[in-house]
Amino acid sequence: MRKIAIYGKGGIGKSTTTQNTVAGLAEMGKKVMVVGCDPKADSTRLLLGGLAQKTVLDTLREEGDDVELEDVLRIGYGNTSCVESGGPEPGVGCAGRGIITSINLLEQLGAYEEDKNLDYAFYDVLGDVVCGGFAMPIRDGKAEEIYIVVSGEMMAMYAANNICKGIVKYSDSGGVRLGGLICNSRKVDNEREMIEELAKRLGTQMIHFVPRDNMVQKAEIHRKTVIDFDSTHVQADEYRTLAKNIDNNDMFVVPKPMAIEDLEKLLIDFGIAN
Repeated sequence: MRKIAIYGKGGIGKSTTTQNTVAGLAEMGKKVMVVGCDPKADSTRLLLGGLAQKTVLDTLREEGDDVELEDVLRIGYGNTSCVESGGPEPGVGCAGRGIITSINLLEQLGAYEEDKNLDYAFYDVLGDVVCGGFAMPIRDGKAEEIYIVVSGEMMAMYAANNICKGIVKYSDSGGVRLGGLICNSRKVDNEREMIEELAKRLGTQMIHFVPRDNMVQKAEIHRKTVIDFDSTHVQADEYRTLAKNIDNNDMFVVPKPMAIEDLEKLLIDFGIAN
């Protein structure tokens, strides 16, 4: 089983990218589990058709420790297994602790056992690596491959560089490696070339460039992935390609984070239209 965590700046499109990629893998016949690591609990919405799913933390609060796997796991598109960690009450507690609690509970309940026949476990993680809780999936071998969703915007690139620092920190103890950058296009100037150069500087690859297309939003309004909503659309093929690129990927590295001055210079060099 390959254990993958998706990181990136808040609002960059991690959950959308993850679910559409998982739909592509499911279409290929892969057995996938998605663990949402966001208090908003929206990491599986498109795979479940918008069904309100009780989170792990809500279940524990309501039912105590007597929890079965089927209490927190739902089956979504393409036979995907969907779990939402949830979070504390607003303004109370640490959302990162919710991630730790959820992953530990899934392990105790046997969600990762061989008889589940999982090809992939995906962790869709909130925002940047800001605390130990949000770094949980890349600690202690919980996730072995990291993909960073990025765009040609400065703060998205800054977050990607910051996440690489976290990967370096845990690369020895957990064996985690960076699998590549996923460019979720915002149609900024020279975006593809800029992210390819960013990947090169970090010592990795841009594993796919996902063009911006309103079909993604249309599918989301209908609570579906693009592949599920309109399998013939060109954007569905983009996610199929991304899924295949991840499935075939064999380039896993300890990244080389950039100095902020070099990152800003890269933005200046590539981010201005000729």
